[in-house]
Amino acid sequence: MPHHGNEHEHESEPVSFRDNRKIDPETGKVRGPQEEAAAGDAAASAEAAGHEHEDVTPVDAAHDSGDALAQAEQILNEASAEPAADQALVEELRNDLLRLQAEYVNYRKRVERDRAVAGEMAVIGVLNSLLPVLDDIDAARQHGDLTDGPFAAIASKLDGVLEQYGLNRINEAGVEFDPNIHEALMQQPNPEVKVDTVNQILRGGFKSGDRVLRAAQVVVGVPE
Repeated sequence: MPHHGNEHEHESEPVSFRDNRKIDPETGKVRGPQEEAAAGDAAASAEAAGHEHEDVTPVDAAHDSGDALAQAEQILNEASAEPAADQALVEELRNDLLRLQAEYVNYRKRVERDRAVAGEMAVIGVLNSLLPVLDDIDAARQHGDLTDGPFAAIASKLDGVLEQYGLNRINEAGVEFDPNIHEALMQQPNPEVKVDTVNQILRGGFKSGDRVLRAAQVVVGVPE
């Protein structure tokens, strides 16, 4: 006998049954019209519920558990990696800070050194400009013009101020000749000395600290 339509559709369609029995199989009593309708509805509901349970697809618990475990491991790995990354960042920032501090300390030292050198050079420039004036004062003292009076007091005050700025005179005779601070203009034999000695100061010299501004011009006595 030929079949019409799709066999698969016929097989998948649910078959509904209605309980039209006049006698209740459980109580043995005759059913009334309302009882028959209720029994039919109950049977249909039970059958529909059965189909609903058949259509539910069970969840693959093993597959879902594997995915959840993989996700948990990934989260754990990310959480474990974050402290290491933060620590590396902290170390990098700390090294940058230490390097910046070292550069700042070196810069500050260099600035302070340059400032000190600039100040020293400024003082030396002023002292060099005053050397001719000091020569005139020394010449006046040698001639006895500054033994007393207001000009002698002014000259003494000027010497005191210049000493505060580190100016020292090179005008001592009878000391060993030092080519670093003495300029020998003449040599004289001197049987009383065993080494070259400064016999006479012709023009005094000056130095500021360890820096020689001008060497003293002297007469050197040499051993015979």
